[in-house]
This record gives sequence, C-alpha cells and structure tokens, in this order.
Amino acid sequence: MEPQRGILFVLSGPSGVGKGTVCAELRRQVPELVYSVSATTRAPREGEREGINYFFKSREEFENMIRNNQLLEWAEYVGNYYGTPRQFVEDTLEQGKDVILEIEVQGALQVKEKFPEGVFIFLAPPDLEELRNRIKGRGTETDETINNRLEAAKKEIDMMDRYHYVVVNDRVELAVQQIEAIITAEHLKKERQISRFKNWIHST
Repeated sequence: MEPQRGILFVLSGPSGVGKGTVCAELRRQVPELVYSVSATTRAPREGEREGINYFFKSREEFENMIRNNQLLEWAEYVGNYYGTPRQFVEDTLEQGKDVILEIEVQGALQVKEKFPEGVFIFLAPPDLEELRNRIKGRGTETDETINNRLEAAKKEIDMMDRYHYVVVNDRVELAVQQIEAIITAEHLKKERQISRFKNWIHST
C-alpha cells in the first residue's frame, strides 16, 4: 500500500501556557515529527542555519510570498515579517511525514482558513491563576503586562471551540502523552485509511 499523506498538527494556546516546552518534549518523544520552519525577514543570529531555524528572506521576497498566497499565516512584529511557508508544509506532508506547527492563536486561525484539513489542538492552562503564576515566573513581565496577557488569554480561551481538541497543560509529560494519542487517533480515522485499502483491493 502507498504511504499515507502526512498530517499537519497545529498546536496553539495563550501566551505563557507552555507551548514551547510541550512542543520540544513532543519532538523529543516523537522524533519523526517534522517541525514547521518559519520564514522571516530578520537577520540570522549566530549559529542559525537556513532551512533549519528559519528560511531567511528579504522584505521584497517575503512580500512576494504574501501576494502569491505562499504563506499559511504571517504577521509583522517589531519591523520584521514572520510566516509559515505553504510549500515546505505541503512537500513534507507529500513525503508521508507529519508536521507540527507551534503558533499563537491568531496565527492558528489564519492557518485554519487556508488549510482546513489540518488538526488543531488548543493547549489550555489548568486555570487562569496558574497561567498568571507561569507568566509571572518568567520574571520579565510588569504587572500591567501580566494583566494584559491574562485579558488576551481570556479572549483566546473563548476561541477554543474553533479547535478539534483541547489538551490541558497541567503536567508536561501528560500533555505530551495526550497529544501523541491524538496523532495516533488521527492516522486511524477511516477517512485517511479507506482510500489506501480501496486502492489495494482494486489493484489485486
């Protein structure tokens, strides 16, 4: 039987919920999962490599990608563009590999509009008090910034009905186990399996 096309998994949630930590541990546990490489117009930092950390683009190149619908999502931050190239995701999925995209909520909803066949996972905090403690624990935020982030988090949590799954990040290892279970379940869905078996039946 031909290999299954890979699946795009989009992991997002409010700032401070632990997306980066969960995604890093998930990639350690599931090394075959391909991390989606973003494009950016910012200059490479020491040690960063083209196609590994980012696809580094000029402003003109990036704006051409926007015009030609070559990005699943994009945003401008502190004078530089950042975005998810569609071609990298498509090519990787065609090779039968799964892709994980870790992103903020607004970006995830942009991706869903352009790539509705993706699987969207909302990473939620156990409660808002715990989220406040995590943001505060960074030691880099003022009280005003913390309060702004919590207000934004409330609005983002209100959008979780736009996702396919909700995973509560109470303990990282448990959240990772639950996401692994989602990956397995998605591959076993009849919609993904049926065409493979039909091709096999008709070719014998």
